[in-house]
Order: sequence, then structure tokens, then C-alpha cells
Amino acid sequence: MKRQAAPLIVGLALITATVLGGCTGGSSTSTAQPPPDQTGQTSTNAVQQPKTPSVFRANLHSEPSTIDPGLAKDNTSGTVVRAAFDGLTRLDAKAKPMNSIAQEVKTSADGLTYTFTLRDAKWSNGDPVKASDFVFAWKRALDPKLASEYAYQLYYIKNAQEINAGQASPDTLGAKALDEKTLEVQLVNPTPYFLELTAFYTYYPVNQKVVEANPNWALEAATHVGNGPFKVTTWEHKNKMVLEKNENYWDQQAVKLDRIEFVMIEDDNTELAMFEKGELDWAGQPIGGLPTDAIPSLRAEGKLVIHPEASMYWFKMNTTKPPLNNIKIRKALAYAVNRQDIVDNVTQVGQVPTMGILPQTMILKPEGYFKDNDVETAKKLLAEGLQELGLDKLPVLTLSYNTVDRHKKIAEALQDQWKRNLGIDIKLQNKEFKVHLQDLNELNYEIGRIGWSADFNDPINYLEMFRDKDGGNNDMGWENARYKELIIQAAAELDPEKRAQMFSEAEQIMMDEMPLIPMFTDVDVWVQSDKVKGVQVDPLGFVDLKWAEMIQ
Repeated sequence: MKRQAAPLIVGLALITATVLGGCTGGSSTSTAQPPPDQTGQTSTNAVQQPKTPSVFRANLHSEPSTIDPGLAKDNTSGTVVRAAFDGLTRLDAKAKPMNSIAQEVKTSADGLTYTFTLRDAKWSNGDPVKASDFVFAWKRALDPKLASEYAYQLYYIKNAQEINAGQASPDTLGAKALDEKTLEVQLVNPTPYFLELTAFYTYYPVNQKVVEANPNWALEAATHVGNGPFKVTTWEHKNKMVLEKNENYWDQQAVKLDRIEFVMIEDDNTELAMFEKGELDWAGQPIGGLPTDAIPSLRAEGKLVIHPEASMYWFKMNTTKPPLNNIKIRKALAYAVNRQDIVDNVTQVGQVPTMGILPQTMILKPEGYFKDNDVETAKKLLAEGLQELGLDKLPVLTLSYNTVDRHKKIAEALQDQWKRNLGIDIKLQNKEFKVHLQDLNELNYEIGRIGWSADFNDPINYLEMFRDKDGGNNDMGWENARYKELIIQAAAELDPEKRAQMFSEAEQIMMDEMPLIPMFTDVDVWVQSDKVKGVQVDPLGFVDLKWAEMIQ
């Protein structure tokens, strides 16, 4: 990939150094091979003992919003989908793509055409994985009727955006199955990170035969079909989910776990208590959460794993309704936040206050676009905004967050700061995660918490989601014509310096209008059993359980 600024390279080097051991992948062979004995044969002299099932137990924290890769949009659903599916490529421990379902990849000299040769692979029901399954999955995700919030990730493919807008036939998509094992993809512009994109779940295949036969195929374990390391065998909604090793997976020798058992408990204190009782093998992010009050003691005891990632913590604002349709009111709220106090006294594990949209791994303006805790400027902007709105005082505003201890504590800190600094009253509202996401998407909120982990380590991954007010992950009703123009230009620009300049101007526009409140570049924190090995948490914050194992 081409990078456009030195801080990006430095930041990536810092975060990759802390990744837990995962895999060492080749491009077309199994990513893990069992060692042969000295004779190259299996010994038959030893008495075979019954094998104890290898089981990994963790908390998903909430019901997945979906386990359909065409609809997945969050860490919870992504964790399950990544375990149950496999893409053309898969990310290694450094978030670099390696061949997976694709055995071979050829790229044209102009960078516009990719030809993937698929390996022999099967779905969990025994059907062969075909090139046409990828084409079908991508057309399905682009169908406006599916309402995939991540459809825009496919816009790099020729005619994908037009199809998603209903302006072109699905048959014009620049993806064709030349035969059952050959997939040809034509891009709109050369995209150096395209093979990283093909490791993302929106690019995963779905079994065309299964999906066409049953539109509700992904709603229950009994009908779910994937092509990944594991298969979903039990799904007790809002209670637990079980995945078992997929005997039809092409790289099953690399899969050491027999079973993954997920519970769905929203309370972080309960999650930690279960871990301490030996009922869970992992507690905390990126799968679950830890109570903030327990962080200092866990850290002092040397139990806490702290993993920097390309992730931002924000509060989005609904810009379509007063008073948050006023730019000065939005900026006043953003300027009055004391981020340093929050990361020092609430989150406590090295988050970095960030006064911009981008995380530290791809930051363009390290000093930020405004000062942290600039209360005097915030007061001035609030007064001017109230005058423009014809108000003497702001009405009570509602801040929404999903039910997690950390989010609650951060929301309470904001509530206190805004009251103390600006005299603003804030009502806090917690929601189940799936409901919270839906309300954000439907603009059924005023101020809403959200975290964003990079899908690939490039600024466009953050900035492009705000290009269109009706974009799947915009959730703010905000749009700016010049911003949109810059993002479109940057997508086609190959010169790193020009591209960085476009991104900088775009980020400046966004911070001038402040549709969201940037808080900090986040980290993942967790505790794990000494028996756990090989859980891959990459620099993007993705967790991949393909190579996980339990050491007895």
C-alpha cells in the first residue's frame, strides 16, 4: 500500500509490535501444518487416549446484529462472521493480506484488473465454493433492497456504486466468474489496498443456492451455511452461541479448536467474575468488555493485555434537527470536552486524546484541529449559537450509548463536564447494542456514542463513510459538497502527497462543521487464560480465532 505521511508508518510500527502471536502465512499453502514424526509416519504403538475437546469460551457481550456477511457492520457480528466465513484473502497478525480461498492472484499492469484462481474449497454443507458465489454475494450486497450499510466498500469495483444507487443493472458489475474456479474483477481506479479489502466481510462469498432457497438462512444456526474455519451449530438468541470446527474447511489442519462457546452478557462485572471463576477463557475487548474500576488492579497484577489499534472513539450528532443543526452549538460541545481527564481518570489504559477524525496510525495533523478542553472558546460559540437559534438556553439533550460499563462512565464524565463548563443539562440513555446501532442509522437520537475500527489502514476508510448523508455508516445526516468532491478525487489519486493534501482539506472541513465529537484513539484491553494461545488480534482490532488453541 502507498502511505501518504510519515506518522502513518511510525504509528503502524508501534501497534504491530504488540500483536499476540497468530499465524505465519504463505500465499497458497495451509497456514499451519502439523509436524511429522521422525519417520514421516504416524506411530501405532502408543495407546490412543480419548481426546479432550479443545474449547474456547468468551463473552460476545450482546446479541450479534447479524451473522450474514453482507449485512455485518460491527465488531460483535464481525467476530462471528470472520470465524464462520473465509474470503479471497485473510489478514495475518500484522493486518497484511495473505491468500485464502484465492490460491493465486494476478494483477494487470495498469492495476485495474484482478484475476483470482480459487482453490478447492467447500461450504459447511459440502457444496463446492464457486467463483459465482462471490459475484452473487457482491451483487446481493449492492442491491438497494438489502440495505447493506457497508455496500460502499464495494464501490472500488466497476459500476458497483451505480448498481447500489439503482442506476445500473447488476449484470454490469465489474466482477465475472470466468469458470467455477476463476474470478475476474475490474476496478474503477487502481487500488493498492484492494487485497486488504477482499479480506473484509462485505467481500465474503455466500452460498447462492442456500440464500436463494431461504431468505432467512442467516437467522438461525440450523440454516446457517459458511465456508470458514468454524460452523454455527447453536444459537440461543440473546443467550449463547456455539461454533464447532468445520470439517469441510479447506485449511482444517490449521484449526486447533474443536468448539467456540460464546455467552451474551452485557454486564462487564459479570463477565470478569466469570473469567475469575474459570467459566470464561477471555474477558474484555475486542470481543467483550472489562469494568473500568477493575482496570488499575488488573494492570498492577500484570494480568492486563493492552493492545493499541487503529480505532477511534466518537460521539456522533444528529445534524438534521435543532439545536444540533447549528454548527456553533456542535463545536461548543466538542471544544468543552476534557479528553485528557477522561483518558487519565476513566479509561486509564493509554488512549490518546485526538482532536480530529483519524486515529494515530494514519493521523494527518498530530496537534489536532482544535484545542482539548478549550472552555472559553466553547462558551463563546455556545452564546453565538443560541443567538442564531433565537434561544436563551439549550433544551435538555439526550446522549445515547450501548450498555457497556466503560461507555457509561465516559458518558457520565461528559454529562458532568458539559454541565460544569457550559451549564448544559444532559440526559443519559443506554440501549442494547443492536437497538443503539439501528437508532443511529435511522437518526433516532441526538448525541450517540460510536467506536470505529479501521477496515484497512488508510485514511479513506474513515473519511469516505461521511461522503454522502445517506451513506450506510454516516448516521448524522451531514453532507458537504466540497468534502464529497475531495473524497472522490482522493479515491482516484495515486500521488501520495496530493492524496494526503486532499484528505487534510477534507478533515479540516469536517472539523469546521463538527458533525461528530472526536474523543481519543482507542486501545483494546483484556485478560486471558494462560491456556489460550494463537488468538489473533491485529493492528486494526480484528479478532480472528482461526489459529486459536487451548494448551492443556
